[in-house]
Amino acid sequence: MTLPFRDINVQAASDSYIFTSPSSPNAPALTIDRPTGDIRLSDASLLAGKRVARVSSIAGILGVVRLRLDKYIIVITKAKPVGRLRGHMVYKVVATEFLPLRERQIHDPDEDKFLNLLKGFIKSGPMYFSYSLDVTNTNQRQAQHDLSTPLWQRADDRFFWNRFLQSDLINFRTKGGRGSPAPQPGIDPYILPVIFGMFEIHPTTFKGTPITIALITRRSRHRAGTRYFSRGIDEEGHASNYNETEQIVVLNDRGSGLGGFTGSGNMQSGKLGGSDGKEMQVLSYVQTRGSVPVYWAEVNNLKYTPTIQLKSTEAAFPAAKAHFDEQIRLYGDNYLVNLVNQKGRETRVKLAYEQMVERLVSSPKERVQSDTLTDEKFHTIETGTKPQTDFDRLHYIYFDFHAETKGLQMHRAQLLIDRMHQALIAQQYFRAVDSPASQVNGGRLEVRNLQTSVVRTNCMDCLDRTNVVQSMLARWTLDRMFIDLGLMARGSNFKEEDPDFEFMFRNMWADNADIVSNSYAGTGAMKTDLTRTGKRTKAGALADANIAVTRYCKNNFFDGPRQDAFDLFLGVYQPGAANIGSQLVFVDRRPVLIQAIPYVAAFSLFFVFVGMWTPRLPDSAVWPMRLFIIFWTAVAGWSLTFIISNGMLYVNWPKLVPRPWASEGYHETISKVVRKDKILGPLVAKHERGLSTARYINAEEGKKRIE
Repeated sequence: MTLPFRDINVQAASDSYIFTSPSSPNAPALTIDRPTGDIRLSDASLLAGKRVARVSSIAGILGVVRLRLDKYIIVITKAKPVGRLRGHMVYKVVATEFLPLRERQIHDPDEDKFLNLLKGFIKSGPMYFSYSLDVTNTNQRQAQHDLSTPLWQRADDRFFWNRFLQSDLINFRTKGGRGSPAPQPGIDPYILPVIFGMFEIHPTTFKGTPITIALITRRSRHRAGTRYFSRGIDEEGHASNYNETEQIVVLNDRGSGLGGFTGSGNMQSGKLGGSDGKEMQVLSYVQTRGSVPVYWAEVNNLKYTPTIQLKSTEAAFPAAKAHFDEQIRLYGDNYLVNLVNQKGRETRVKLAYEQMVERLVSSPKERVQSDTLTDEKFHTIETGTKPQTDFDRLHYIYFDFHAETKGLQMHRAQLLIDRMHQALIAQQYFRAVDSPASQVNGGRLEVRNLQTSVVRTNCMDCLDRTNVVQSMLARWTLDRMFIDLGLMARGSNFKEEDPDFEFMFRNMWADNADIVSNSYAGTGAMKTDLTRTGKRTKAGALADANIAVTRYCKNNFFDGPRQDAFDLFLGVYQPGAANIGSQLVFVDRRPVLIQAIPYVAAFSLFFVFVGMWTPRLPDSAVWPMRLFIIFWTAVAGWSLTFIISNGMLYVNWPKLVPRPWASEGYHETISKVVRKDKILGPLVAKHERGLSTARYINAEEGKKRIE
């Protein structure tokens, strides 16, 4: 079993960076040459006398990234222990350092911006890793893996968050490098998989019985991004804001807590010894969430509710087919819980989802159930015959969450769990034991029960409504686990059996809601008062209003750079491969007059306030000041009206990978200004003509250089 090194020294020399593991002196040293970035493995003993500028200790190598002018090795300089799960320590990335390959840095505005984006993203992004536990895979998938293969090769590609950054090391592992064109297994311990999301471990007790409960949310690296800049699915079937959440219960866990390695007897594996000879039991339950799997987008225009763009289900059918083909292969039957509104602007998204499911399943059969609150309380779509294809394992369940829970009646969400009761019983959960006999089999868990299906939940954002429903499903399953373990009598629930455990459970799921929401929408989640306290309150509703306003501001004015950071870290945009010439990537190319309007509005409002609050002499004339205030009020009113009516010009769009709908909307808005605005129209038209001429000249110069 090849595991990542947990202790790495990095030696910085003028011609290379050298990585070695003090606890494994016989292991080869990893050398990355400067400034070429060539990778090679060397005998660590031969490098002992090499002159170096400094030596530092790191927790691991996050990866290597090539920006516009240089390559950088990103190393983890500080990692915080989160806790032990099944005896394995899990860490959170706390601090990193960028090691440039060039000895003398060439400063460039775009290079500095790229670095700032990456550093800010890594600092704010919740990333976790373990040296001995595969954190990218569920316990059920881990039980099916060959534990003799290196940890990174067992990682789930969807949740291997730093997979792009590790490309140089992985390519060297599979193909070799200059002078050694063959696979290089010696580099395996330097490749460290990291996940992005949420990881909480709680060693606790339930009714006096020691248990460990953990909650893991793994965010997919495919089609990752921010709320309004990443919706629907892509051509390969990857859904936006796709997360896999696993709730784990461990009975007789090994060495739960934050203890060090003392007494472990195995520093490299990081796994503590047995738990007084008792059989360790592992139970887990998995859910997923992801954007509605059709081609759709919400176009920011400074209005509170963005415009929805939706393509035909026929165009998105191959992508949806690829998406659900993977979901069925990985999880079995999929119960598709859709929580969007049946009325208003969300209706089109709901109908598109239902049309897609009808196209996928054979002989679709629909059932609609109504009540006094709504005409469509439940809407299910399943195959009406014996399953003929894999897609007949899709079970669509629509629940109008907002209509049913209107007026703080959040307890009515339980109706959905009741409706799915039989499906949840058949679904089961994963259960396995880690006994002395399993140690003979390389430490692989002995499987006693498998989870046979998954609930895939979505709302518009896959955040607030989704969080509530997922926590309720997790609660239902945890009750079942405790009953099966003999910790509760049949028919009882842990809320009544152990109030302290109930408090911890609620806060754990509320923390999960906040973390998932922060990474996508830039704020904490709504409705967490329900998750934390069990009831909807007026204070919670006011907090949700504050979150809604904050989301509006962030999604319109701050999410562009955040989306750029996602695209840069995950390799969607690669500065080294982009054909950008000498142009600056982040420069604002809007007409200067368009850029100036917000400043004009701000200055106008300032002058209005000055005029209103400036003390006036008793014998001074009134009308000059009134005219002054009226004039600047008119200017401020015109400026604000222009900004609101041409909102797409003032949204902070991503600059590295422009969204097609954003580019189309921008040009349509500019054309509208040129045609209809009598003040700015002629000036903006002149700027656009000049810009088009400059683009033409640059294109011609580019052709000449190529020739």
